[in-house]
Amino acid sequence: MNCRQCLFSAILLCSIGLARLSFAQQEYSLTEDDSWTLVSEADPATPKGQLALARQALARSDASRAVEMTTQWIDAHERHALLPDAYLLRGDAKFAQRNYYNALFDYEFIARGYPASDVFVAALEREYEIARLFATGTKRKLWGMRIVDATDTAEELLIRVQERLGGSQLAERAGMTLADFYFNRREMTLAAEAYELFIENYPRSEQIDKARQRLIASNLALFKGPEFDAAGLYEARLRLQELKRVDPVTADQMGADAILTRIDESDAEKMLTEARWYLKIGDPISAEFVIRKLIKRYPYSVATVRALRLIPDVVDNVPEHILIDAPDYAAYRDAILGSDEAATDDAAMQDADSQELP
Repeated sequence: MNCRQCLFSAILLCSIGLARLSFAQQEYSLTEDDSWTLVSEADPATPKGQLALARQALARSDASRAVEMTTQWIDAHERHALLPDAYLLRGDAKFAQRNYYNALFDYEFIARGYPASDVFVAALEREYEIARLFATGTKRKLWGMRIVDATDTAEELLIRVQERLGGSQLAERAGMTLADFYFNRREMTLAAEAYELFIENYPRSEQIDKARQRLIASNLALFKGPEFDAAGLYEARLRLQELKRVDPVTADQMGADAILTRIDESDAEKMLTEARWYLKIGDPISAEFVIRKLIKRYPYSVATVRALRLIPDVVDNVPEHILIDAPDYAAYRDAILGSDEAATDDAAMQDADSQELP
């Protein structure tokens, strides 16, 4: 059992022994001098007393006995007011046995059928803890062995917690855990959606900076190269510009300006790749149009330098009336490449570009 599981089990047992003293076999009340006074004792012959005995068994780490006792109690009291408490107790006993998936059936019984009960939130907290275990690699048991992947269950639980207890701190934790789950699995489309939803739902969260940075990283990761769709690239740019406006300190810490420069260079490279593709299929008019946009949008990019070395071969194959509104490519070449370089490197660079056409 790892540290997180040990900690949760300890908290679970503590809550059994202390937080619900009124449900133990002996019921105590806190007096004005901060001492506990015995108020009444639960009769072991009553349903309440029987549940108290089961709780005591779990507190003694006798989880098997607790499961047996609560199962018998549930079978005998299907309509009792304490039925949700019994299911929570049995779920806790199964959790103590590390039968996490089986425990979910008891917690789900409460979550679906008793949303107004006192133990509703507790059941969702238990489901969240199990979701975290499954999301971080804990597997389900099959034939007594923990061999079944449970990440789908983790995903579903984290979504359910948010739906059932929206706006709460627990839902906030579930939202971030779900987004991190997608991010760590490199499911960047889902990660971006989850982080964006987190930002919308919890703008005052202590983890808002993390969510904004992870959203940018997720969108950047969606861009696979100049031959592919650039929607993630554009979204990352918008988010970075927004971050610079609302939180300039965080933007500076993550190097937003440098990332924006990289985004512009990647977009420029994509435009050059598109222009070269048009040349390859014999459409110089479209190639010139793309290069025209490239030079206007990113005049100092590396892709623009390469495009200017390519442009003489392009304009030679474009009708004159198309070039009436075209930029002064010769002036751009002199300004950016330098007249000497433009004159000496044209042949070599055009050769290289033609060989690199995809």
